[in-house]
Amino acid sequence: MPVLYRKWRPQTLTEVVGQEPTTRTLLHALETGRVAHAYLFCGPRGTGKTSTARILAKAVNCLNGGRGETCNACDMCLAITEGRALDVVEVDAASNRGIDEIRNLREKVAYAPGQARYKVYIIDEVHMLTDPASNALLKTLEEPPPYAIFILCTTEPHRVLPTILSRCQRFDFRRIPQEAVVARLAYICEKEGMTATPEALKAIARAATGSLRDAENILEQAVNYYGPQIGLEQVRELLGLEADIRAKELARYILARDLKGGLTLLYQLQKEGVDLKALQRGLVEYLRDLLLVKGGSEEAVEATTEERMEMKGLVARVPLGSLLQATRLFAGLDLRQEYSPLPLELALAECLGEETPAPRAETPARPVVPRDAAVSTPRRVPTPPSPSPSHEAAPPAPPPPQPVAEKQAEPMPAPPASGLTLEYLRQQWKGFVRSLRGEGSSGTLDAFLRNACEPVKLEGDTLELGFYYKLHMEKIEDPKYRFLVEKKLREVFGTPLKVRCSLTPKGPPPSQEPLVKKVLEIGGRIVDEEEA
Repeated sequence: MPVLYRKWRPQTLTEVVGQEPTTRTLLHALETGRVAHAYLFCGPRGTGKTSTARILAKAVNCLNGGRGETCNACDMCLAITEGRALDVVEVDAASNRGIDEIRNLREKVAYAPGQARYKVYIIDEVHMLTDPASNALLKTLEEPPPYAIFILCTTEPHRVLPTILSRCQRFDFRRIPQEAVVARLAYICEKEGMTATPEALKAIARAATGSLRDAENILEQAVNYYGPQIGLEQVRELLGLEADIRAKELARYILARDLKGGLTLLYQLQKEGVDLKALQRGLVEYLRDLLLVKGGSEEAVEATTEERMEMKGLVARVPLGSLLQATRLFAGLDLRQEYSPLPLELALAECLGEETPAPRAETPARPVVPRDAAVSTPRRVPTPPSPSPSHEAAPPAPPPPQPVAEKQAEPMPAPPASGLTLEYLRQQWKGFVRSLRGEGSSGTLDAFLRNACEPVKLEGDTLELGFYYKLHMEKIEDPKYRFLVEKKLREVFGTPLKVRCSLTPKGPPPSQEPLVKKVLEIGGRIVDEEEA
């Protein structure tokens, strides 16, 4: 007796579940006789790609039509359904991925079909072909005989040669909605004389994550184990969904900010042997649902009316920021050591621990003025800050990362009408560095620019940055960090700029200090300069 997913494989385009845009387009092409010579069916597993390919092979060769749905009654339809039609060839590219197999296929393509109207080649997992094999297939797709149709199926279209993609009509198969999966499972249960509660079918559909084939396999497994009557508790036991229930319990501790209760629950779950990865997955899904409810999009949550009302009550007094923080923390966990609850415990403590006061916003540095000196027109100009040791000395450690949650910097004044100038860039440099806060893989890109470099030259669209220490310069010369700096320059100043790095002594000449420049403009003069 065939398994359920084989027995209930769709036999017409209208029976294909959840792929209406694709099936409607193919039906229209069949009715108008506009069938292409090559198709690409791509999408997640279990969504109907190969089944649709077989149906299309029957439709173009149906003896009672060939211009629309298959009759599934003529000799050709029955032969294709039963897998004995010589003119419909299925190739598994995962195990026949070499150039020899494709060359053999090319030789056979040259011969006209023996019985059918078209020779149809269904190549499954086409992305697994080697590069030479893909190039050999490309040659066939470029100049196919009029009686040949190729249907390529893959779960990873990005791995298929672009030249092959350009010669195919592409159809993207999407994950099947849970409602459609539940409806199909209910239909199968009715035809097979089985009984399953709606809650049990919903749990199966949710576990299948949009794959109808996986859902049918789970249903058959449940029937084989528990008999023809399936309930929610049996499905939970079969799939190990106890973690989903405990995840909701943990979420309640998080919303109530009960750190002790949450840590105690994690300890109990470890002793009980609950799958911590499944717990994390269930927790993140539930926190996402709570986030949608909090944001007013409860219709996007797949839950009963009672469950939605319960979630509304849970998040009624919870700030949106707290819910965002919890979702982000637990979604970013990497439970490689799934037996240890430590990552979950740390995330819980960070989420519910005491909040530390944010540090004061950084204030711009001011020139150091000696106590016995005053800045005025006839008096001595204050000595600018002493340059630090040359770049050959040991570089200081980068400043610690600043918290992202800080007051926004004042908007920068508009650049001169004549365009960007080096003077303008130097004036706005500290503000630009502050705008980089939070950028980079660790969010500390600004630390390698703050008090570590200065704009020294602007040539066309190239900005040269003079670094005081080699360590900081090499960091920004890394292509991924240089890209981030150039991207932020374009966003802040509105002009694409390329970055060039060089080493330079620290600090501008005294005459270029903003305070000194102002004094010089009103008649002051420099009477002494302190040597480095």
